[in-house]
Amino acid sequence: MSIYDIPLHTLNGDDASLAPYAGQTTLVVNVASKCGLTPQYAGLEVLQETYSARGFNVVGIPCNQFMGQEPGSAEEIQTFCSTTYGVTFPLFEKVDVNGDERHPLYAELTQATGTDGYTGDIRWNFEKFLLGPDGTVQRFAPQVTPEDPNLVAAIEAALS
Repeated sequence: MSIYDIPLHTLNGDDASLAPYAGQTTLVVNVASKCGLTPQYAGLEVLQETYSARGFNVVGIPCNQFMGQEPGSAEEIQTFCSTTYGVTFPLFEKVDVNGDERHPLYAELTQATGTDGYTGDIRWNFEKFLLGPDGTVQRFAPQVTPEDPNLVAAIEAALS
């Protein structure tokens, strides 16, 4: 099974997967609304707006495993993201990214080695996985902002 075939649900509970993004460049990010890194939503939206015409997508996957920083319902998460940060990129259901209940998507993603050499559990909210159109996965630490030159360069290289 490809990473694109793993069953997901949209934020409002509809069946989904990453299949619509196969062959494109996609940044998968575990997000949270009450985290010190939450302002990264703004930069993620800028990336979405800047590169979407070239086949780039940001995908947000809420997670409440890090100090309860995503406690909201699906409706609360959607409202917060759209009204506070103008988020237009898709948000999927809230999932566990670590532990016994880790979502199968994150079971796959956490096998990737980060640009900093790290492999294993998600360290915090806003860990990023750049899926290339060729199936490659690049991992970026939570503190790597959407504006970081290394992340932007990786996105641009994947789009060329």
